[in-house]
Amino acid sequence: MNKKKPNIVFIITDQQRYDTINALGFPFMQTPALDRLVNEGVSFDRCYVNAPSCGPSRASLFTGFSPHVNGALRNQENWPRTWVADLADAGYRCVNLGKMHSWPPQDMHGFHERYPVENKQRHYAEKKWTGNPFTFKDEWDKQLAARGHRRLEKGDFEGTPGVEEKLGAYEWWYEDDEHPDVFVGDMAVRWIDEAPDEAEEPWFLEVGFPGPHPPYDPIERYTEHYMQADLPIQPVTQEEMDGQPKALQGLRENFERIMADSIHFVPDAPMEWRHRQRAYYLANITMIDEKVGEIMEALERRGRLDDTVIIFTSDHGDLMGDHGLAEKWVMYENSVRVPLVFWAPDRFAQNIRQDGLCQWFDIGPTILELAGATVSEHIEAQSLLSGLTGDGFSGRQYVFSEHMDDPVLNTVECELMIRDKRWKLVEYIGPNEGQLFDLENDPDELNDLWSDEQHAQKREELHRKLHDWYIAGSNGIKHARKVGGSPELRNMSFSARNLQP
Repeated sequence: MNKKKPNIVFIITDQQRYDTINALGFPFMQTPALDRLVNEGVSFDRCYVNAPSCGPSRASLFTGFSPHVNGALRNQENWPRTWVADLADAGYRCVNLGKMHSWPPQDMHGFHERYPVENKQRHYAEKKWTGNPFTFKDEWDKQLAARGHRRLEKGDFEGTPGVEEKLGAYEWWYEDDEHPDVFVGDMAVRWIDEAPDEAEEPWFLEVGFPGPHPPYDPIERYTEHYMQADLPIQPVTQEEMDGQPKALQGLRENFERIMADSIHFVPDAPMEWRHRQRAYYLANITMIDEKVGEIMEALERRGRLDDTVIIFTSDHGDLMGDHGLAEKWVMYENSVRVPLVFWAPDRFAQNIRQDGLCQWFDIGPTILELAGATVSEHIEAQSLLSGLTGDGFSGRQYVFSEHMDDPVLNTVECELMIRDKRWKLVEYIGPNEGQLFDLENDPDELNDLWSDEQHAQKREELHRKLHDWYIAGSNGIKHARKVGGSPELRNMSFSARNLQP
């Protein structure tokens, strides 16, 4: 392995599910740049996020602690200290371009430079959640204002003709270079082009694309291929929806009522509507793929490609109507499983597909080790470095995910998941419900075995492991506070009470 400290380009999309890259086995996708990363790099094919929504997922990634330990339990909740500061201490120039979904949005969170672009639609949510009528203006806001435009919010779409059948998929409404994903990609290329040749310090560049998070709004020319393609879409039946826990049925009612992220949600939408929604979502990924290719071209143009590690991933997935549900917030595979690819042909093995389980926040200590930075012994996250060097990677025995109640997921106190290579158990704290899936025989998660007495032993086994993991998180609370967090940890009391068998 090359011992020189590499530059690190860390690319994070928002809400991109695993089955969206051609080289990972999905031939309907047009993703040549991401295919190159996969074919010349290492893909961790079973990577699971620590929380199925933006804020807590990303806070977990950048701290190395689970949400119930670091205290950032929902969107718009304060982040503790991040490991980006440790990279800076190790001599890296740390720069954020685009989305971080950190809170407060104007804080530096360990970076030397930040040029944030947050959600495509965010002012309504920020005002509602924080009660602050003055919203933070990010780089994209400024770009739009300079053109005499503004970001469109949910109110701009409500009641418009045909909004129901669009399911949140709209044609892009401004000039091409004003699209947030084009804007972020162009900003990254410009930063690389202008980085000084004589700079002695390596750099860590986080590039956060706001897409393909809804509204599903690609530039129209990218949709043609997908509109004509035969896209695999999982059917939804009334029987499946009726058999789901009441917590999910209540969440479905919320989706129908609140038009989250400008999605007029229809749980039994005709397949024609769902196909169009899926096509627009996938077209947005092809747009981002094109920008990833341009970032690689910029690195090559500057002679920096060979000394750069590129990491590509996403913060959670998107159901897009699968299981009769929208977006994320839940523990189905298409919500919690994401792509994760490391690329550096001169440093890592090439064309490797690792199938061991890993957690999304495991990226953090891996980056620190690549940078020669100190990794705290207290964090929960574990390095994936052995999976990159060919020294062997068995992965985790279990992965976990969690989500607290919030304005959308308001049908539970807490939602918890444990998964091993074959089984998945989900618990809904508050309504005291759950789900159990045998993913080896039921990969689409249609046959819930929670109430099946033949699987009571497996349910109890996973329940106990989940309980032990959640309570053991208290071991990290003192350290999380020590390094700058101030978690309220208001849920530890109910966890001990309600997770008992």
